[in-house]
Amino acid sequence: MEFKIDTKPTYSIITPADAHIDANMTAALSQKCEELAQSGSTNYIIDLQHIATSDNTAFDDLVQMHENCYNNSQSLVFTGVQDGVMKALQERELDTVLNIAPKMIEAIDIVSMEILERDLFGESEE
Repeated sequence: MEFKIDTKPTYSIITPADAHIDANMTAALSQKCEELAQSGSTNYIIDLQHIATSDNTAFDDLVQMHENCYNNSQSLVFTGVQDGVMKALQERELDTVLNIAPKMIEAIDIVSMEILERDLFGESEE
């Protein structure tokens, strides 16, 4: 699996190069997030702009990745979701479970707001 990684100060953008998402790709994405976390990046935007087709096997893994991130006070947003993949997500009603932003700027805004919320929430607990 090939990924383009763009690391920013508060998040990383991971863009898969393949046109099909399946369980193998989601496993590789999860591994990539773990590697980035070890180097200090804890918020992720997955840009699916090249993904035109999907296997249903991938969706459960995406939900698991999403849950793992949020259980660890991290952010995970998907963007660039093509029509065919979005339709498959909607059929399984996962479009309301996952953070999906239509455009990259909106994905960045979601991550930024979640970081701010965690900072504010963390300060109120002290």
